[in-house]
Amino acid sequence: MLRILFFILAPGLAWSQAVSSVAGRWKTIDDTSGEVKSIVEIKIEQGKASGRILRIFVKPQEDPDPICTLCPEDDTRFRKKIIGMTIMSDLKRDGDAYDGGRILDPETGKIYRCRIWVEENKLMVRGYWGPFFRTQTWIPEP
Repeated sequence: MLRILFFILAPGLAWSQAVSSVAGRWKTIDDTSGEVKSIVEIKIEQGKASGRILRIFVKPQEDPDPICTLCPEDDTRFRKKIIGMTIMSDLKRDGDAYDGGRILDPETGKIYRCRIWVEENKLMVRGYWGPFFRTQTWIPEP
């Protein structure tokens, strides 16, 4: 009886773990240089995923606590500190991914439509600009 119950429940448990596993702390990796750029914490609240920057990794000559001067002037994040900034918001669950939200690239000030999902214990972050997209792979932060 327990064996039958396990086979009935196990697929549902695995699915729910895969979906909720977008939550956590992730190292963002620059897709051109391969360098770690920041630590982003993703939380799921009221069925929506959002992410904020906890830490950034800067070169010695760079400002260790920069502000977002390239964010759109009509955006509430304009001229705000990047550390602590919410860069990802309003992503809703769509199967085993979260989709439909927005992500900000504070280095360029551009805002993209966003979709995230976990693949092989890595977070896939895809930003869309019209029909074009770019995908970054983020790794778990221990």
